[in-house]
Amino acid sequence: MIPFDDRGTPFEGERPRRVVSLVPSLTEAIAATDISVLAGATDWCTHPAELPVPRVGGTKWPDLDRVLSLGPDLVVANAEENRDEDVAALRAAGIPVWMTAPATVDEALDSLGRLCAVLGNPAPDWLRNARAAWAAPPQVGPLRAVVPVWRRPWMVLGRDTFAGDVLRRLGVENVFAGSADRYPRLDKDVPATVEADLVVLPDEPYAFTRDDGPEAWPRARPVFVSGRHLTWYGPSLTEAPALLTAQLTGRY
Repeated sequence: MIPFDDRGTPFEGERPRRVVSLVPSLTEAIAATDISVLAGATDWCTHPAELPVPRVGGTKWPDLDRVLSLGPDLVVANAEENRDEDVAALRAAGIPVWMTAPATVDEALDSLGRLCAVLGNPAPDWLRNARAAWAAPPQVGPLRAVVPVWRRPWMVLGRDTFAGDVLRRLGVENVFAGSADRYPRLDKDVPATVEADLVVLPDEPYAFTRDDGPEAWPRARPVFVSGRHLTWYGPSLTEAPALLTAQLTGRY
């Protein structure tokens, strides 16, 4: 059976031997599945630590010449993190690109399973453990939360986001889940008016701290969480339910 990526593009080549990853969470997933195939990664690929592969720049602005010089037989990318024009340029150069675009935990697990199958191992231990961890995750709610991802201007999680589904599965409903936008921008005076039980402040992509973020949301209790466990899909999904639950309830 020919495998298809999240955008329906088939991968019809042989099992890849040189993979360049343009997505930090997928770099971690590939390394945990078969690190020998990783030929390159972005500057933002921090897991596993001290990964000994060439770097190709950022996710939004990768050095495509550098990518091509590494001789990949597959590049992995994400519909949200990577630009369509870069994907098109790589494909025009004859490089297959595997696209991911999960909006829910279940979609992420299935997407990772298809990618691992392309790599020759459809059910690595870490993926089996992640599926088990999310089969019946702990519940911290019902609670309502707002989830900022940036400030100046304020941006929050809106509709159909992977991180929003992570929280929903833990019993935390996103106040802005009904927004028309996936990452709505808010006027600077809006945070002071939002009614929510929690303001969930991740440490990435914006590194919120106790002195930078909570003061703007006086009607919600601030909680600080790991951005990697909230927004990455890969081996971090194994730890995410327990760790996020502890952080959301103040036990961590």
